[in-house]
Amino acid sequence: MGEKYYGSYTLLIPTELRHGRDVPPHKPKTKYHGLPCGAPSAKPEGGTTLDIFSNWMMGLSVALQPYNLMIAVVGLILGIIVGVLPGLGGANGVAILIPITFAMSPTSAVILLACIYWGALYGGGICSILFNIPGEPWAVAVTFDGYPMAKSGRAGKALVLSFLSHGVGAIIGVVLLTFFAPIIAEFALRFGPPETAAVMVLTFSAMTRLGGKSALKSLVAIFLGFILAAVGMDIVSGKLRMTFGTVPLMGGFHFIVAVIGLFGIGEIFLTVEEGLKMEGVKAKVTLQDIWDGLRDLLRFRKILLMGSLIGCWLGIQPGGATPASFMAYGFAKSSAADKDQYGKGASSGIIAPEAAGHGAGTAATLPMITLGIPGSPTMAVIMGGLMIMGLQPGPMLFKEHADFVWGFIGSIWVANFLGLILVMAFAPAFAAILRIRFSILMPIIIYVCAIGAFAVNNRMIDIYYMIIFGIVGHLFKKLDYPMAPMVLALVLGNMAESAARQALIMGHGNPLIFFRPPIALPLMLLALFLFFSPTIFKWKQRLFAKKGIKS
Repeated sequence: MGEKYYGSYTLLIPTELRHGRDVPPHKPKTKYHGLPCGAPSAKPEGGTTLDIFSNWMMGLSVALQPYNLMIAVVGLILGIIVGVLPGLGGANGVAILIPITFAMSPTSAVILLACIYWGALYGGGICSILFNIPGEPWAVAVTFDGYPMAKSGRAGKALVLSFLSHGVGAIIGVVLLTFFAPIIAEFALRFGPPETAAVMVLTFSAMTRLGGKSALKSLVAIFLGFILAAVGMDIVSGKLRMTFGTVPLMGGFHFIVAVIGLFGIGEIFLTVEEGLKMEGVKAKVTLQDIWDGLRDLLRFRKILLMGSLIGCWLGIQPGGATPASFMAYGFAKSSAADKDQYGKGASSGIIAPEAAGHGAGTAATLPMITLGIPGSPTMAVIMGGLMIMGLQPGPMLFKEHADFVWGFIGSIWVANFLGLILVMAFAPAFAAILRIRFSILMPIIIYVCAIGAFAVNNRMIDIYYMIIFGIVGHLFKKLDYPMAPMVLALVLGNMAESAARQALIMGHGNPLIFFRPPIALPLMLLALFLFFSPTIFKWKQRLFAKKGIKS
């Protein structure tokens, strides 16, 4: 057995054939070692600490390039404004601004979108503390002590505690992302269609917990998202479905239009109906406020760390930021010596939910970038933006676009530090936006939403879709239905359908293919447990109640 080398390519030619002889039939099969030049390695790249550190440095160098740094600052400023304004929020702000990224490189585009998200998180803290208006569901816990502290004349200190806790929670989250993302991505390379389908089922099972006490409402939202995702062309057969013979429906409903309508227009409708009173508190961050905030952060370092870890743990699952913030607040209150101070401006009552909420927001990036499963509505929008750019989030992204992935991770590090500096220096200026009369802000917000919806496909019909989704979002708010599961199902619907159908083809129609060991089986069992766990616990409580046993 011999090999000849021509140029940079390895030509694997058996010696017998080169000399014009036939290979004897009794000889064992020839084994070829190595791949031609330019072929991808069959084995995933290692995830050693040295490799991770070098990739991290590469990502920081990409994020710190002058153009990308300028993009990050612009994104943070836009994000803070989006977070401060009522009726917008991170998901809607990112969705509106996705069209302006079409002319950018993928790396710069994702840096802009990510910085808009981190900036919106900072802006939401300003809105919650100074105006008692939570921009996101998880920020409700921040208002419990943030607004009372601001009302008592300590607004600057409350903002400092919010910003610093945000920074610490986000840093712990991005450390988790930096070190564990390559490991998870390498493991996920083993996934086939059955494993991917099992992960999707696990995700949707976790989504049922987003409806609070009613899992049925979450299921309704998920199925509605699936129905909307199915409109248009069948991804497998190429046939049209649920178009009712109309041309506009052939392209389906774009998720950006849906997000703008649900979160933007829907919130505007609700605000107009209920009325919005901007009774804010004036604030000015001084050096003394920063010093006092740092002392309180060191004083409650245990609560800060636990809040961040709770946020990172729950942030990996869809919609985990809201339960994480309330869980962290409950932990802080239960471990406090003077529980009566909570609700009156306790420092730890701000630190715990802020660290948890922002840790969860950062950790939500982990399943999105490694498995292609967004952990929050905003991450779903960012994931959709990546797909528009021709990039499929998932394990292959680390192998095929390593510079992009690590540039994205590096931008998260840079965005958190830059965002902290910006809000510390200009928090009063951003808060002054909310002092503008809502009758002036409302038409501006609607106009911006309409531009964002139209820019997706340059179709007037999308503006009409936006209004319809706005009405749906308003009804969901009134009836207490969660919108996050519907958005996530709309984004993941086609992926889940494709994986399920491919798995069934592999299994010749046998549904047991979804329980294939060793990966799909535990994922499906965990999904079934999460789905049926509320019912199991209720049966357990009823059984113990009948027997007179305390559960």
